[in-house]
Amino acid sequence: MGTIPRMREDSPSRTAAFVAAARQLGQLLPENVRLVDDPYGAAFASPMVGRWLEQKTDSLRPLATMPGMRQWILYMQVRTRVIDDALRAWLAGGGRQLVLLGAGYDCRALRLPELADAHVLEVDHPATQARKKSVLDQIGAHSPAEYVTWDFESRAMEDLPDVLAEAGLDVTAPVFTIWEGVTMYLTDVAIDASLRAIRAWSPAGSQLAMTYFAKSRIAQPNLITRAMKAVVATFGEPWKFGWTPDELPGYLAGRNWTLVRDVAMSDAARELLPADLAAYVANPDRRFALAAAPEAIAVAK
Repeated sequence: MGTIPRMREDSPSRTAAFVAAARQLGQLLPENVRLVDDPYGAAFASPMVGRWLEQKTDSLRPLATMPGMRQWILYMQVRTRVIDDALRAWLAGGGRQLVLLGAGYDCRALRLPELADAHVLEVDHPATQARKKSVLDQIGAHSPAEYVTWDFESRAMEDLPDVLAEAGLDVTAPVFTIWEGVTMYLTDVAIDASLRAIRAWSPAGSQLAMTYFAKSRIAQPNLITRAMKAVVATFGEPWKFGWTPDELPGYLAGRNWTLVRDVAMSDAARELLPADLAAYVANPDRRFALAAAPEAIAVAK
């Protein structure tokens, strides 16, 4: 059961707020290296912070050069762009359904014009969704996404496909599912249950975009990683799970997925950014994987 970490009782995810804010902080980068435009994210740290950032962008640009902050902003630019590009390619092929699993404060339904004709469903914990709705109301933004409230700690993942179908998801038509910034917080059992549930609402032609940590990042963290791991653990969201890149294809195949692409964010950074900035996204253990639902479903026990 569960696809997100156990949060403090009735509290929205705090790491999701940091991720959302980092997306908008990308506007502090020089325009020619900016990979993502997200005018909403900082509001989830605080609506006042969002307004301040919009009004004082030029004077705040030095923030994007600070040690630690620069790495975080650039990493989130790369991670977001890689997923956006995979989604855009799928939409260009005719896809029209998107599920954001553990959506947090994702604002793709607001910021990507390619989703104008798509049905977007966001699945997340009731406390996080309530805060998201409240913040968007405060800043006058109306998301076209449909919210599916789901308590991952108390409900079985095997029930989620039926709930999504009741919410209007056409489980006979291809679906693109984004599972971003979630897998590292889960147990082995939750990972297995989640992948099987996603497959149940993903007919042939569907795709799954997810991020993950290589096992070495969790088992043998460097000093910076140990510090980050300690911080997120204090929020009640500890890192637990990772794959090795070599084992991922077989693991996915055992759950009726075919791995299409597996890339280190450091490699993606070298493709998307100038070399001097790509060097700040250097850890090969943060990864992106794209999987496809094959034509036939083999029975996996």
